[in-house]
Amino acid sequence: MPISSKTLIRSSALFLLIGLGALLGIVMMTLLLFERTQGYFEDVVAAREVRGVVVGLLSRMQDAEIGQRGYLLTGEEAYLLPYEQAITAIPSALTFLEERVADRPEMRAQLELLAPLLTAKLEEVTRTIDLARQGRVDEALAVVETDRGKALMDGVRASLGEMQRLTDLRLNTGVESQRDNAAAVRWVTIIGALVILAVVIGSAWMVTLYAREINAARRYEGQLNIELERRVRERTAELGRANEEVQRFAYIVTHDLRAPLVNIMGFTSELESSLASLQNFVANASIAEDDESFAEVRLAAKEDIPEALEFIRSSTKKMDGLINAILKLSREGRRKLKPEQIDLNAVLEQSAANVQHQVNEADGDVTLEIKVASLVTDRLALEQVFGNLLDNAVKYREPSRPLQIKIAAESVRDGKVLLSIADNGRGIAPQDHERVFELFRRSGSQNQPGEGIGLAHVRTVVRNLGGEITLESEFGQGTTFKISLPRDLRPVLRSYET
Repeated sequence: MPISSKTLIRSSALFLLIGLGALLGIVMMTLLLFERTQGYFEDVVAAREVRGVVVGLLSRMQDAEIGQRGYLLTGEEAYLLPYEQAITAIPSALTFLEERVADRPEMRAQLELLAPLLTAKLEEVTRTIDLARQGRVDEALAVVETDRGKALMDGVRASLGEMQRLTDLRLNTGVESQRDNAAAVRWVTIIGALVILAVVIGSAWMVTLYAREINAARRYEGQLNIELERRVRERTAELGRANEEVQRFAYIVTHDLRAPLVNIMGFTSELESSLASLQNFVANASIAEDDESFAEVRLAAKEDIPEALEFIRSSTKKMDGLINAILKLSREGRRKLKPEQIDLNAVLEQSAANVQHQVNEADGDVTLEIKVASLVTDRLALEQVFGNLLDNAVKYREPSRPLQIKIAAESVRDGKVLLSIADNGRGIAPQDHERVFELFRRSGSQNQPGEGIGLAHVRTVVRNLGGEITLESEFGQGTTFKISLPRDLRPVLRSYET
């Protein structure tokens, strides 16, 4: 199934959204798991601190007990150093534990059991040491031998041991949670990477398919262009041959028409000579004025025949002009174009100078705005085109305002040059915009001499130059003729020849 540009855009957008969703999912899950890992890490650190304090507290109690026994046996004060250190450290350790296990009920319960045991054990140790310092060693030993101190110490060991067990369990749980989090992060990353990889592969696949279809379409388009160019060349050659036949036919027809026309004009001259003799005879004839037959002859000699001859003469003159116009078009069509590099500004300035005196008579002005330095075309044909258009601008000016003509030239795309001639003349009615380019067709009031071949000739010449001419006009406001020409005529002529 062919992939359209719309399908490609939609698929690319879908893949992009999927990839973006996967990336956002990875980021969000990573952040969530990181926060959880951070929590587990802090919990493990706290548990290790609690465990260290529990182990230290047990060690302190054992040191205090050892110091007690050593002092009772030897009476040396040096043995009381561990006891004194324990007495100082144990209260702060209990305070630390109370703060750290406040949110853990099982640890708090053990701490509540441990506190009175520690207090009782420390009191027992302190009492025996005080008795020994007073010299009452036997009473101190008697206190020890009651095994109450041992029982208290066993309770302390049991309570601290349970707290250590609970702390170790908490540590193990935290470590396992961290491992689970690490595994979750790993799986989220792997799954997200696979999704993103799938998105990349899918996008690349879509782009590859689309690129293949584009290349195939370009190859097909190239084949079509080659075929089209071949057909255009064939049609151009056929049109060229047909045009030559039409021009040859027009030349032959007009040549053949001229012979009977010359005969008509000659016989008309002979009739005029004979008419002079007839009119002289009628004027000098001595015939009664009331002779009706002679009156008719006199009327025919003085009015009817001269009027008919004048009509024949004007018609033959008009026909002669039309034949000359057709011959002119035929000769122009047969003329071989000679492309050369011309200075466009110089050619247009010369064309404007040719009508400058007529423009001055109309209190007018011609302005040029040429943005193209040069082009390769037929100089004579271009001069004929602008000569005709400028003549029309002068001929069909609006008498009520000064004549303004603007000639412009600029480069456009596809190697073309756009030329324009704008005037503020009487304009052309919308229905006549195309009609004025037809042979022997004119627009508006016919108060100027002409056969109606000027613009038809201009269009023929412009098309021979490989271009096209159009007009924009508003009746009563003015007219703008636009001519599109190739910058170089030579490729156009070669296409005509192939």
